[in-house]
Amino acid sequence: MRKSNTERVDAVIRQFMRINGIETPYNQYRLIEAWPEVMGPVVKQYTAGIFIKNQTLHVKITSPAIKQNLMMEHRALARKLNEHIGAQVIEDVHFY
Repeated sequence: MRKSNTERVDAVIRQFMRINGIETPYNQYRLIEAWPEVMGPVVKQYTAGIFIKNQTLHVKITSPAIKQNLMMEHRALARKLNEHIGAQVIEDVHFY
């Protein structure tokens, strides 16, 4: 006999993560891991550190020229990264 109240596995996992308070840290981890893929090999080469605090992604860039270019697009980069992982994790990107 089959139950009529079936749920998708991904929905159950997402609900479990939300209830146990691990959804946000997991999405933050996914976003940080996506940085090299989204930004490409050149930016990856000049990325020296990355972390999230207060819904802001903080990225240390070692090239002043690349840092300046990225600073002009910080809001668009936040949207692009959020879209890539499918969740609203950050609101802004700060380069130092």
